[in-house]
Formats: sequence, C-alpha cells, structure tokens
Amino acid sequence: MPILAGFFLRYSRVIQLNIIKRINMDIKRIGSQASGKGPAEWFTGIVRIDPLFQANAPARVAGASVTFEPGARTAWHTHPLGQTLIVTHGCGWAQREGGPVEEIHPGDVIWFPPGEKHWHGASSTTAMTHIAIQEQLDGKAVEWLEKVSDEQYRR
Repeated sequence: MPILAGFFLRYSRVIQLNIIKRINMDIKRIGSQASGKGPAEWFTGIVRIDPLFQANAPARVAGASVTFEPGARTAWHTHPLGQTLIVTHGCGWAQREGGPVEEIHPGDVIWFPPGEKHWHGASSTTAMTHIAIQEQLDGKAVEWLEKVSDEQYRR
C-alpha cells in the first residue's frame, strides 16, 4: 500500500505541474484597453477610468487607474472585501464616514476595510490620479451609495 500511495502522490504532482505550465503570463499593453468616463451616477465632475487588469477566476482582484479633474469625486460607496488606493499624481481628498477629510499625495497608499463607507477624489484646485485595487465577492466589487454633497466635499 505505501508504494501505491507514493505513486499517486508523484502522479498528482505531475498533473499539478502540467496545469501550472499551461497558464501563461498575460501582459496588458498600454493603450490596449479603452479609457472610459466615470458614470454620472457614481461620480461628480470629470473622471476618466483606465482599466489596468481584471484577474481570471479563481482570482478576483481588479485594478484601474482613475483620474479626477479638480473638484471631481466618487459617490459614497463600500467594497465587500476592501479597497487599496495608490496615489500616483496630483493632490486629492479621501474620507471615511464619520472621519475627517484627509489630503492624499503621490506615494500615499490608502486602505479602506471591507464595508467601510467612504469617498475619494481630487482636491478642489488640483487633479489627482490613483490606482484603485479591489476584489469581487460573489461577482460584486463595489456598492454605490448617495453622492457626496458640496457641503461634505468642502474642507
């Protein structure tokens, strides 16, 4: 019996290696994915979304570069598995419900825990770009809520 068990262990390892070998590296070339406008239902102001990646199952992570013109911002929203923002350009603001509006700059990394209600966008005078990374849970990565009012946005 130990010999038979050893055979199956070795054989299953060969199958695993063959499966791994068939998965190829995927490079998304700059300009190969169309930019889009941030929908008015989810954003205030001018917002451009440049998709970066959407993982294939079983992975569930996606990322996009999002550029906000001065005064532009998201609506309040939550993410079922949280969200990471990496600011790459400009000056922006971010706020979690009940917290202060925080100024964010290139190099800053912002983490919103799962289910935390928040918004983010450019400052009133300067554009801001960030990379947004989030995972899907049951096919959903975000729940959009009400828009951020001008009063909430003002610092």
